[in-house]
Order: sequence, then structure tokens, then C-alpha cells
Amino acid sequence: MNFITRSIALIALTSCATSALARDDIKEFSIADALATEQAKSILGDDIKFYFGEQAHGAIAKNIVQVGTNKKTNGVGKTDRQACEWAFLSAMKSLRERAQREGANAVVNIRSNYRNVTSTSTETFKCGSGAIMSGVALLGDVVVIK
Repeated sequence: MNFITRSIALIALTSCATSALARDDIKEFSIADALATEQAKSILGDDIKFYFGEQAHGAIAKNIVQVGTNKKTNGVGKTDRQACEWAFLSAMKSLRERAQREGANAVVNIRSNYRNVTSTSTETFKCGSGAIMSGVALLGDVVVIK
């Protein structure tokens, strides 16, 4: 009887562990909330302007390049929101650094590109979270605005 009980417990535990490892939730989070933090302001500064989706911006004087970024972060001990906002800020930092290298002053038409599925929003970004990692992928157009 002891052997059977232990076997059942082991099977149940293995099933739970497999399910936890297989988690792959795709959620949307607020762009405004992620950018409103002091951490975001410190990381992104104010020399490069960011415009999401179809947000209005000034006339484009020079369209330099379309860039993509895909950032992951450890989600252990964090809520999905905390991990996703961190990955989002990391992706935004990459866009900012590329714009600076190119001599641009803005990144426009920023959109989510999680698993190469592009979606456009002026309010939210997509983030995938698994058992231990969360990730954000963005596309944007590096430009000079008049």
C-alpha cells in the first residue's frame, strides 16, 4: 500500500511540475503605467521621444530605419506585471540607444511583436510570461522629427 501511495503522489507531483513549466501566458499591460515610474524616467530620459501605434507626432524629416528588440527577464519572485514592465523598459532602452546611435530624435509606430505576431496599440504592450521568464518584443521606426 505504501508503494502505491508514493507512486500516485509522485505522478501527481510530476503532472503539476510539467504544467507549471508549460505556462505561456500572453498578457497586455499599460504603456502609460510602465512609463510613469521614476525608474522609467531615469532609464529613458527625455532626449528621444516615443510614439506608440498611431499616436500623432510631428512631420518626419528623415525615416532612418525600422528596428526590433526582444528582451527577456527572470520572472522568479516577481508578478507577471513587475517582470513584464521590466522587460518593456529594457526593450524601450534598446530602442532609445539605437535612436541615439543613428542621430534620431524619435521612435514612432512602436508596436508589440511577440512571437512575430505584430499588434498595434496606443495604450498597451504585449508580454509573454512562462514559469521562470517574461519577455517583450517591440518594433519601431527610428526617425528625425522636424
